[in-house]
Amino acid sequence: MINKLIAKIKKTNAPIVVGLDPMMKFVPEYIKEAAFAEYGETLEGAAEAVWQYNRGIVDAVCDLIPAVKPQIAMYEQFGIPGLEVFKKTVDYCKEKDLVVIGDVKRGDIGSTSEAYAVGHLGKVQVGSKSYYGLNEDFVTVNPYLGSDGVKPFLKVCKEEKKGIFVLVKTSNPSSGEFQDRLIDGKPLYEHVGEQVAAWGDECMPEEGNYSYVGAVVGATYPEQGRIMRKVMPKAFILVPGYGAQGGKGADLTDFFQEDGLGAIVNSSRGIIAAYQQEQYAGYGEKNYADASRAAVIAMKEDIASALEKRFQ
Repeated sequence: MINKLIAKIKKTNAPIVVGLDPMMKFVPEYIKEAAFAEYGETLEGAAEAVWQYNRGIVDAVCDLIPAVKPQIAMYEQFGIPGLEVFKKTVDYCKEKDLVVIGDVKRGDIGSTSEAYAVGHLGKVQVGSKSYYGLNEDFVTVNPYLGSDGVKPFLKVCKEEKKGIFVLVKTSNPSSGEFQDRLIDGKPLYEHVGEQVAAWGDECMPEEGNYSYVGAVVGATYPEQGRIMRKVMPKAFILVPGYGAQGGKGADLTDFFQEDGLGAIVNSSRGIIAAYQQEQYAGYGEKNYADASRAAVIAMKEDIASALEKRFQ
């Protein structure tokens, strides 16, 4: 799957992943009104509104991007109907030939970690048959319980040729409270990055230079990105924090290798709620998906320009 992601990035010339992180305040009123008219102001009504909203965005941008990243918490808040829409969104994006990164941040141990890995990436055994559960292509994994929490994912990645992105240096302001603590003269996130590189050496595809084990390093910390790019040469880096959190193309070049590969940059509300921004307000809520498309094009141009200046 890592090679498919790379091929899609090359085809679209867009190292971009759109975060499908729906909140009701982002959903246009006319979509909510239609959903509530059919299902009432219920969890089912909210889930239907999210589904229609997601579908509009995916239809508008699927030809421009290689991947999407639905954040499962935004669906879980609506209970079982929300989880059904998460699954429906995953399946719909796959129909559009998009790579799906499930932003689930799972991190547990033993049989629990095994169940998470199977449920999101692998197959569950039911009697004599086996079935895919949520069936994303990649998921995000929290490594801070140690190798016990990650190894079940590595096993499934090898079996299914899928991948994970391990949290190394996250984009939130308080990440340094723990991740920046010095241990043996190096910050904790650097130790985690070294372990990611070691896990990656165990999970290389038969062809290609990048492993099934990637890393999450926030766009809000470009200096750390430069360091981690060297620490993890075979890891694809998922870079959150673009746009709404302050990251811009010029901050991102050190996350990439000189061939322009090695990283994929996430933007969530900066794209899916673009119509609510002053820059795209002229589209109006009826054309929210067109505003999202315009935001993707602007992001694509920003990153391409920055990479060209850096590596020309």
